[in-house]
Formats: sequence, C-alpha cells, structure tokens
Amino acid sequence: MTALSALRLPRSPVLVVPALVALLVLSALVAVTIGSADLSLGTVVRAVFARDDVPLLTEHIVWQLRLPRIAGAALVGAGLALSGAVVQTLTRNALADPYLLGISGGASVGAVLVIVLGVGVTTLGGQLAVSLAAFAGAVLALALVLALATGRSGALPPGRTVLAGVAVGQLAYAVTSFVVLSSGDSDAARRVLRWTVGSLAGTRWDAVAVAAVVVGVLGAVVLAGSRALDAFAFGDRAASSLGVPVEVTRWVLYGTVALLTGAMVALAGSIGFVGLVVPHAVRLVLGPLHRRLLPVAALVGAVFLLWADTLARTLLGDTEVPIGVLTAFVGVPLFVVLLRRERSRS
Repeated sequence: MTALSALRLPRSPVLVVPALVALLVLSALVAVTIGSADLSLGTVVRAVFARDDVPLLTEHIVWQLRLPRIAGAALVGAGLALSGAVVQTLTRNALADPYLLGISGGASVGAVLVIVLGVGVTTLGGQLAVSLAAFAGAVLALALVLALATGRSGALPPGRTVLAGVAVGQLAYAVTSFVVLSSGDSDAARRVLRWTVGSLAGTRWDAVAVAAVVVGVLGAVVLAGSRALDAFAFGDRAASSLGVPVEVTRWVLYGTVALLTGAMVALAGSIGFVGLVVPHAVRLVLGPLHRRLLPVAALVGAVFLLWADTLARTLLGDTEVPIGVLTAFVGVPLFVVLLRRERSRS
C-alpha cells in the first residue's frame, strides 16, 4: 500500500460542492435583504436579475452598498480558509493559521503607519492607501520570515519557519503598539483598533474585483498543488519519495499563501479564526485529501464569513460589531461540537 492510498476517505456526498455553491448564492441573496432598509427576497432577486424593474434607491442599496460588501466577505472567507488549510499541512500543525507567518503583523504595521500619519480611512483614497500599505507590510513580513528560516542549503524547515513567523509577528505588533502610543492621537488609536479586529465596511466593487482575481488565480495555484499537499502530510521524506520537489514546492506554496493572505488582510483587516478553524473542521468531516478539502473549505469559509459580516452590521442596529469578535463567538461553539463528535468516534 502506498502512502497516498492510506488517505482514502469515507464516501462523501457527490453533490457537496454544488450544494455549497447553491447555499452560498442563496445566503448572498438573503443577506442582501437584511439591513436598516428592509427588502423582500423578491425585490432583491428583481434588483439583481432585472435591474430596470426596481426603484433607483433600491438598486443603489443592493448594488452599491450591500452586494459588494457581501461579495467581499465571501472572497475573504474563501481566501483565509484556503490559506489556513495549506499552512496547517505545510507546518504539520493543526493549530496553524494564515497569520502564523507574521503576515497579519506586517500588514498591521503598514496600515497603522498610514492611519497614524493622517491619511483618512473614510475616503476612497484613504482606504486605498491603507490597503496598499497593509499588503506591502504583509509581503515584507513574509520576506523577513523566509530570510530568517532558510538554511544555508536553501531548505525551509517547518519548525524554523513557524518560530520565525512568531518572532516577526511579535516584533510587528510591538512596532504597531509603539507607533499608536507615541502618536498621542486617541482617534487614530480607535481607528487602528477597528482595523485590527477586521471590518468590511465601505467595501466597493473595485476592491472586490481585485480580491476576486487574487482568490481565483492564487486559489488555482493552491488547488494545483493538492497532490503535493497530500504527500506533505506524511513528511518531507515521504513527499520526496513520491516525486515531489519538496523545497521548491514549499517555497511556492508559502509564497502563494502569503500573497493570498496579504490581499485578504488588505481588504478586510485582520479577521481571526476563519483560517484556523474552517479548514480543520472540514478536515474532521471529510478527511485530509486536499482535492476535496480545499474547495469545500473555501466554500464553507465564504458562507461562514458572509453570515458573520451580516450579523456584524445588523446585530446592534446602527453600531457595527467587530467582525473578528463575531467569528470567534459563532465559530468556537461550532468547533467544539465538531471536536466532541470526532472524540466520540475515536
């Protein structure tokens, strides 16, 4: 029996991916109806599929305010779930998440420097500046992590990579705290805190289009590496014996995950929990084969974050709840249920 044959899964429903796609579309349509301006599902369907059959104000609410935010939430959820699944496999650590490589800390430094320096985040230009700075900070953080973790032979050991990521992340958060405290601007501190707990407020179609391209292209790269990720689950020697170029593949996948995570953080800030728990929960249900795990994790992450953001913008009326708080409050109980179910099987 080969190593890969040991990964055979229990038979799963053939229609699981189409069912999740249908659930995602239905969730998006229902989520558009929820908000301060109540809209019926029929009105939303007409606004989406027959735009000339609804009032101008309704069309504006649907197309310019709610749909881009919902689409952004789905893309960020999918991107973070994909990234988390890959990082957990590469590091062979079930507690790993996309931020383990210091990416979130680096993005925070970039965003905080722009916010504290006075670029308004309520304007389109200000939001773009914050997003670009966050993405640049994420990429620089990854470059530092890889420089610290790479051995003389060019190898990138998982353990050293994790330690380097933790160190760079702590350094980044120290820099962030120092910049905020030394600015003496309480309003800047409030805006920084709001960004670091994640928010999709003000998401527009141009940002959604960029995120869609990033998730589509980099997600395809990750999916193409499914068999290599299956081999990595057994360790480097097993992967090498199965014909996987271990170091090259690891570099490519780490770089892909870093770019994907950096783009998601640039769009929505640091949203925790999704990249940690969603892939782990899907793995508990479907097993470890990545050709099943990755697409299902992406869809589950999209649906999960879509509804978390819908709750965030409506739960307290005019006051928006930080989305990172809701992802933890909603996701942790679900994860506990899955863990208890898995324990009862063992």
